[in-house]
Amino acid sequence: MTRYVALLRGVNVGTTRLAMADLRRIVTDLGHEDVTTYLQSGNVAFGSTVRDAEKLAAGIGRALTDELALTVPVLVRSGRELAAIAGGNPYADREDDPTRLLVAFLATAPQKSAVDALAVPGAENVSFTVTGREVFLHYVDGGYGRSKFTNAYLEKKLGVVATSRNWKSVRALAELSAS
Repeated sequence: MTRYVALLRGVNVGTTRLAMADLRRIVTDLGHEDVTTYLQSGNVAFGSTVRDAEKLAAGIGRALTDELALTVPVLVRSGRELAAIAGGNPYADREDDPTRLLVAFLATAPQKSAVDALAVPGAENVSFTVTGREVFLHYVDGGYGRSKFTNAYLEKKLGVVATSRNWKSVRALAELSAS
């Protein structure tokens, strides 16, 4: 049994509403075990014998569409991957405020040319590091809410689906998915 976390993009932050009880039920009904959600923003940790994260993501996405008529991107990371992310933030030693540190989880690794061309818009003071399927973000002068360096911006510039979590959530999800 491997521990995973599914990260749903855009849940309960706009018009897409999803009760966490429904999310837990759907993931449990798919045959996964020890299912728990974190916050109200589409984070679900679970154990599974399935070893393919893409299959897990597709299954959860399909079930959300079939049962609740919701079409939302679903990204899945293993507990091992989340532990590496939580232990590998290049900005963690520079910032005490977890709302200024975020990780953008990407559906796939972006093209190198897109990463090379990625720049912070305007005169914003944001530091970023792209590592595989993650973008570590440090909002030096403020939080994500006032920035133009958002999921939508990353998706446009990198050409892949993204969903972000603040550092407190990343650490909590790493703990929930620890084996």
